[in-house]
Amino acid sequence: MSFVIVLIILSTNLLLQPSTIVVSLEFTRDDFPSDFIFGSGTSAYQVEGAASEDGRTSSVFDTLSLGSRSGGFTGEVACDEYHKYKEDVQLMVDLGLDAYRFSISWSRVIPNGRGPINQKGVEYYNNLINELISNGIQPHATLVHWDHPQALQDAYGGWTNQQIVRDFTTFADVCFKEFGDRVLYWTTVNEPNFIAPIFYKSSPYIAAHHLLLGHASVVNLYREKYQATQNGTIGLNVYTSWFIPEKSTQEDLDATERVANFRIGWFVHPLIFGDYPDIMKQSLGRRLPSFTEYETKLVNSSFDFIGVNCYTASVVTDDPGKDGMAANYIDKDVGGVFVQGVLEYFKRVYGNPPIYIHENGFRTFRNASLDDTSRIHYLNASMGSLLAAARNGSNVRGYFQWSFLDLFEIDGGYTYGFGFYYVDFNNHDLERSPKRSAHWYSTFLKGQRSRHNGIIHQMDNSTFMS
Repeated sequence: MSFVIVLIILSTNLLLQPSTIVVSLEFTRDDFPSDFIFGSGTSAYQVEGAASEDGRTSSVFDTLSLGSRSGGFTGEVACDEYHKYKEDVQLMVDLGLDAYRFSISWSRVIPNGRGPINQKGVEYYNNLINELISNGIQPHATLVHWDHPQALQDAYGGWTNQQIVRDFTTFADVCFKEFGDRVLYWTTVNEPNFIAPIFYKSSPYIAAHHLLLGHASVVNLYREKYQATQNGTIGLNVYTSWFIPEKSTQEDLDATERVANFRIGWFVHPLIFGDYPDIMKQSLGRRLPSFTEYETKLVNSSFDFIGVNCYTASVVTDDPGKDGMAANYIDKDVGGVFVQGVLEYFKRVYGNPPIYIHENGFRTFRNASLDDTSRIHYLNASMGSLLAAARNGSNVRGYFQWSFLDLFEIDGGYTYGFGFYYVDFNNHDLERSPKRSAHWYSTFLKGQRSRHNGIIHQMDNSTFMS
């Protein structure tokens, strides 16, 4: 083994403030725990296509994709994994994945959000799951990846109405019953801390409250009815960043803690402590709903693991005039070390819960060139940081790169991609081609050494050099 140590000089502040970080990157898969899971992921609307086929109806993701953020592109066809899933599973085998993270379209399984089950939808997911398992790949399923049925949005306002908690629990019940004998890793909701502010700009805290209650209700159902016989695990996914103060002033330090509470603690704090962070309650007052005694008991400890999506670090500045968290933050490249920053934060603040890195990836503008060396450097740095965190005691259990294929992205449609495989959207067959990063990841997964140049960042109060 010749992994070069990641050196981090930490302050005593709750949030990590490195002075110098050396990210070096030479390691093998054997340097990770033997049961550590390596995979890649997608989501239903972003890869499946067949948006109007076999009984599927529109989701709010369909509706959102028609807006300006996606450049007018939609997931109507996407990568057509609905028809090409067998081909894609063979690519996963070629890559050497342990696991594939995907989501189940509520609109495909229960087209109206409630009521009759669509057997064609159930059949598709059974086929996908069986194909994965028969090829030695673990299925990791998410129930809502931004995409609850548009019918429920039209009927009662989606997550702004507590009625959705019951409908979501019924949908989950169908999934556990139909697929739970083979799916052992369940995520209730992907990035609820994005769903609430993006889909519900005028009432994000109400929507978030119902997302938490829906998650907790589904976990309670799984634990009471299925877990003992199916032997699976269940958790919630959150979008995170490593929040770093721009300056070492008390104002920016306090602002950084506020941002972390508003962005991460908003959902994780209730899971660990049964309530929202105090700073949110103080800042938002009546705008932030309260948990009843029953809801507190339901939400508290309603997870077996926490899924974490992390792509970058964010630099925070104090802004007393800004409503709510009274701070601003912008993304900043710090060379991959943010992964350890996020994991150390969870360890210090939330008692080191079991964590899966559900998304970590690097986007490049789409072109026919398959040489994505920049992606390799990013992933190599992230995985080196991940290994350093694991060696430092982080309870991290797995890593999923985003994304397996170039796919539909809500910001920009098909103008850029995160994929290991280039998809030719101008070709009727949507031909997949492995990028250089696919070969690199495959080499690592099959036990050979990952080796790339280290990255060094010097940070002195307010200056970030990359």
